[in-house]
Amino acid sequence: MGRFSRLLAKGAGLPAELCFMIEKAAPLHDIGKIGIPDSILHKQGELSTEERRIMDTHTEKGLKLLGDYGHDSELLCLAASIAHCHHEHWDGSGYPRGLKGHAIPIEGRIVALADVFDALMTARPYKDPWSAAQVSQFIQSQAGSHFDPDLSRYLLQHFDAFVQVMQELAD
Repeated sequence: MGRFSRLLAKGAGLPAELCFMIEKAAPLHDIGKIGIPDSILHKQGELSTEERRIMDTHTEKGLKLLGDYGHDSELLCLAASIAHCHHEHWDGSGYPRGLKGHAIPIEGRIVALADVFDALMTARPYKDPWSAAQVSQFIQSQAGSHFDPDLSRYLLQHFDAFVQVMQELAD
């Protein structure tokens, strides 16, 4: 997921050093889940409203955990921002703060898209991987609502490069 984040950061025109840092910080996006009970994390089936509320706190937990230790580290500060805002949506419907558009830090917008791309393309215990066509169609349908439209456009224009990275990581 870090490699996808780096590709998106590069596509957004960010400086090379920041692209590298986003690649390294991105895998910490869900670190707050260590504070979520295993009964919720590993539950088969849909979460109840209360379980979903608890699960959604992982962004705040990640911010606190990384923020508490990252004051002197630019990388950990970046990771804290990613952990906190990777579930914000372009249209403001995400969480934890309901940020909208460019109010969402670029690193959060990048990791949000990279994380979903990775999740859809990868087999999980509870689901088969989606086809490249399904993933492409889904990202296109969510551009401008869930995802930053410019980042979505970049990913779709360079889709084969992202799939190639996926294949390299699988080898």
